[in-house]
Amino acid sequence: MFRRIGAAVVRHPVWTIVAWLIAAVAIVATAPGLPSNSDESSFLPKSYESIKAADLQQKAFPSAFTPSAIALYQRTDGGRLTAADQKDIARITTGLGEKKIDQVQKVVPGPPSKDGRYALTLVQMDSKNAGQPKQADAAKALRDDVKQLAKGTHLDVKLGGSAAQALDQQDSSKRGQALIGFGTFAIILVTLLIIFRAPILAVLPLVLIGLVSAVANGLIAYATKLFGLQANSSISSILIVVLFGVGTDYFLFLMFRYRERLRAGDEPKEAMVNAVGRVGEAIASAAGAVIIAFLALVLSTLGFLKQMGPALAIAVAATLVAGLTLIPAVVSLIGPKVFWPSKSWQKEPENARFAALGRAVRRRPALTAVASGLVLLALSAGTLGYKATFDLASGSMPKTKESMVVQDQMQKAYSAGAAAPTDVYLSSTDGKPLDKSGFAAYARKLGSVDGVAGVRMSQLNKEGTTADFTVTLKYEASTDRAIDAVGRVRDAAHAGAPAGTEALVGGMSSIYKDIDTAVNHDYRTVFPVAAVLIMVILGLLLRSVVAPWYLMASVGLGFGATLGATVWIFQKGEGHSGLMFMLPVIMYLFVVAIGTDYNILMIARLREEAREGREPREAAGMALRHAGPTVAAAGFILAATFATMMLAGNSLLTEMGFAVSFGIAIAAFVMAMFFTPSLTALIGHAAWWPGHGDRAEQDPAATDPTGPGRVPGARDASAHDPAGRGR
Repeated sequence: MFRRIGAAVVRHPVWTIVAWLIAAVAIVATAPGLPSNSDESSFLPKSYESIKAADLQQKAFPSAFTPSAIALYQRTDGGRLTAADQKDIARITTGLGEKKIDQVQKVVPGPPSKDGRYALTLVQMDSKNAGQPKQADAAKALRDDVKQLAKGTHLDVKLGGSAAQALDQQDSSKRGQALIGFGTFAIILVTLLIIFRAPILAVLPLVLIGLVSAVANGLIAYATKLFGLQANSSISSILIVVLFGVGTDYFLFLMFRYRERLRAGDEPKEAMVNAVGRVGEAIASAAGAVIIAFLALVLSTLGFLKQMGPALAIAVAATLVAGLTLIPAVVSLIGPKVFWPSKSWQKEPENARFAALGRAVRRRPALTAVASGLVLLALSAGTLGYKATFDLASGSMPKTKESMVVQDQMQKAYSAGAAAPTDVYLSSTDGKPLDKSGFAAYARKLGSVDGVAGVRMSQLNKEGTTADFTVTLKYEASTDRAIDAVGRVRDAAHAGAPAGTEALVGGMSSIYKDIDTAVNHDYRTVFPVAAVLIMVILGLLLRSVVAPWYLMASVGLGFGATLGATVWIFQKGEGHSGLMFMLPVIMYLFVVAIGTDYNILMIARLREEAREGREPREAAGMALRHAGPTVAAAGFILAATFATMMLAGNSLLTEMGFAVSFGIAIAAFVMAMFFTPSLTALIGHAAWWPGHGDRAEQDPAATDPTGPGRVPGARDASAHDPAGRGR
């Protein structure tokens, strides 16, 4: 099949390229705009209590005041606010309201801090557009206006709140994307120049993958609109790395085999057909594993991950099609000149280092397996200290951003939970008015919960059927202690609700509590489904029941080692309170799916060597000698491109960049190089049970010069490859 694809593309390279260009122009020109949403509550389905509480608030208290932006005032000298300062603050608050900024519904003064050093202006925006870009635009206008109004006073004013955080996150994301894009380009370009010493070959994948990127982004926009998915700004940064990292991997898989076939004596066009025929199955299987793993995210209950899964799957699918069509077409047109000016492609190097590694694995497979396994187990020990954090805002931008400064100062000046109070909504289940005489007792029950700083019955709807009890926690909304406390508040609210009533607990801590529950659900659902589907792909590729089990076990060890190392670096070393809550899910999918690429490439080459009549240990050694350079180059580039995410300047992408790049390095340089080949050598022929994937099979194309997929006039590859390594 893959040989036929290669032959068709090589016969018609110009038409293949033209088809890609037409498709790219049509998709880019007609694709809809990609929306963005940074509202944490939009991540959750309607079935969760925090979302039910938010819906109830909209119905019972449609005019309830929930600030989307907060202006925080303090004197420039840090002293207590004077009467003149208070007048200036009142003037500024009134002036902001008179500006009639789009999305702004109400501007009111907030309470002063207990020490008299801080004061607030609270700004309410249209709740229907929470998290949308238009509210970030409103925050920008507010920030400019409030600073303008404060000129000539002794006040220093900063704008915070959810809308301001969305604005700062947007700006941080743009900067991060630029740094990631530049870093990715530079790493790919420099590494390919070092490996091949050929400028054309170094630039070519950047140009071709850039075209694929435009197509993928257009298709993602179509899918987002068609299926009503949520979009998030962090996806764009991840998408850049996935497209160029994975695309370069497939480019390298193909180019190393193309060069090998040229060295074996193939004519250039036949060399490309043979390269696609031999490595195409490995590329397709590797891409299939990645796509399946990403699509498993649609089982997630979090909107962010539901969007990420299909988006990344589309990107990898587009990259796969390009790897089997566009790249072979372009390279077959250029021919061996793609390696200019280097002439090293004409003769095979000794690969002394990889040959030595291959001999070591062949001689001592048990020692190699045990040593590499112990390294993975030792690193995995760090997972025991893993903790999650749910502060998406501070995790997605530097602490120096204005909205983050406001958040930190408010936590010090006011009660830690005052910035995001918890609301308990007590509603009548029979539509009759609530008995007000029980409100005080109910409030006392809520106030007695450990972690609660204060409770007050703040409002009653006009029908008298729903009461809002505002609960102020002692802790900042996104902390572990606040999430634990809101769990206790829920228990008390449900148990203490009078007969004929129902209690729902809302607010940011309640949302984080539900996100925690959703993530734990995803661990139990997404992980096993992705693992089983990847095992099915491995089983189909290798025609084996045994091999997929130990391959997935090795990948599981790689995941544990990666998470453990990330815990040690960021929680123990950097002093982070925890890792971003979605990191293990993302890391599992990237490390398991993309890391499986290298296992697939190595095991496919090992099978190929075994089919030449080599014994299991010798086949493992030869596979490492010949596939080792490809895995090393691809693994280095992919790990380095993911590491560029650490340039973004926020903890979310820094943690993600380190974790995924470290996981890729483990997959390439520990699992694929040592653990997998040594285990396969130890297990021997039984690794391919119940099939006989390691037994020699007749290649009809090699014996029939008119066989399917043969380029007319091309020479038989086998005649020029006495070692049989292309077969």
